[in-house]
Amino acid sequence: MGLRGSKHPEAKVLLLGLDNAGKSTLLYKLKYDARVSTVATIGFNVEMLDARKNRKNIYLTMWDVGGQGMMREHWKSFHADAAAVVFVVDSSDRERLREARRELERTLRSEQLTGRPLILLANKQDVNGALTATEIADRFNLRKICHDRDWFAQPCSASTGFGVEEAFRRVVQTAKLPSDSGAMKDNIKETVHNLKAASRH
Repeated sequence: MGLRGSKHPEAKVLLLGLDNAGKSTLLYKLKYDARVSTVATIGFNVEMLDARKNRKNIYLTMWDVGGQGMMREHWKSFHADAAAVVFVVDSSDRERLREARRELERTLRSEQLTGRPLILLANKQDVNGALTATEIADRFNLRKICHDRDWFAQPCSASTGFGVEEAFRRVVQTAKLPSDSGAMKDNIKETVHNLKAASRH
């Protein structure tokens, strides 16, 4: 009975990227590989995924935040207590690569994300002419902008499932777990409360 009441560590993971990068498709593809309980969606998607790290069960709370220009202004509202940043790029949309790089650089400059690992997902690898994960990492100059954090570039296709499980494993491996999981649950409620309040103005 005591075991049932025990708390597994939780890690908040940000799922960011431009609109149409495939973030939500990616998130819901993961649902088929993990048991999921949902939190009410308020202009963004929040999913809890079960995982194992260091032979322990953990929960990853994935915050999939809209990538439209208007929504990007609110990304910083989600930075606090993030254990990792997953940045999704449409590998087939060469015209928006510079825009995506600019948004990633702006995100990584956040003091609240200092030292947090970055997993860059080169999505839509199933599309003809898509750049490889290595090409995108080079174009984004990740070695330079991520010199002070762990990072990894993973090719994937949210629509076919290629690379999705591997990407999820990378996130689990690199996520920095908070020591107090209770504070994380409170923080989810607080973030939702703050965003509701902000949307009323």
